[in-house]
Amino acid sequence: MCGRYALTLPHEAMTQLFGATPSNDLPEGPRWNICPTTQIPVVTAGGDMRRLVSMRWGFLPHWYETPTSGPLLINARAETIAEKPAFRDACRHRRCLIPATGFYEWTKTADGARLPWYFHDPSDAPLVFAGIWQDWGPEAISTCAIVSCAAGPTMAEVHHREPATLAPNDWALWLGEEGKGAAPLMQAAPEDRIVRHRVSRVVNSNRTEGPELIEPLIDEEDV
Repeated sequence: MCGRYALTLPHEAMTQLFGATPSNDLPEGPRWNICPTTQIPVVTAGGDMRRLVSMRWGFLPHWYETPTSGPLLINARAETIAEKPAFRDACRHRRCLIPATGFYEWTKTADGARLPWYFHDPSDAPLVFAGIWQDWGPEAISTCAIVSCAAGPTMAEVHHREPATLAPNDWALWLGEEGKGAAPLMQAAPEDRIVRHRVSRVVNSNRTEGPELIEPLIDEEDV
């Protein structure tokens, strides 16, 4: 799964990377500790244009009366996304790209302490997660979820799920710009595209921010 991530790309870099037109309400960055229910940059496609827009990370099905009427849906499982009532229509018609610099996952010690790991591309190139989106409520609040899949080898030692990561050649197909057949894209990143290192437990708090959160752990007392 993916419950926290970092995104340090400037808006200008993202618009060039995706060939997208930016909206004027994008959340400020860089950000090293993005948490669910916050606004995140998302790439959508419609007509002949891609757009870089702001969305709430936490998908809201149309039957939710309030944002807290049901479970917080930050991830959508690849194996069931096409059948689940909450996700199936968005999977067919409203797919998006969710850029990231890296993401976090945790292991636990015997005494229950949560130890964070940071996953990223070995060359620090951006990661692009497969996502789905939907407008919710009378105010048409745009919401999204990250598609998750079975973990690849690098991730599996820490957690059994990871974000479905898209290669650049697959972006257009996922967005629906190149027709149908996007289902096989919902898979883990190739092993050579993901590395990991331990980071400080400071990131465990959703109030912390700053580049030090993704630095490799050097304080043995935090192990």
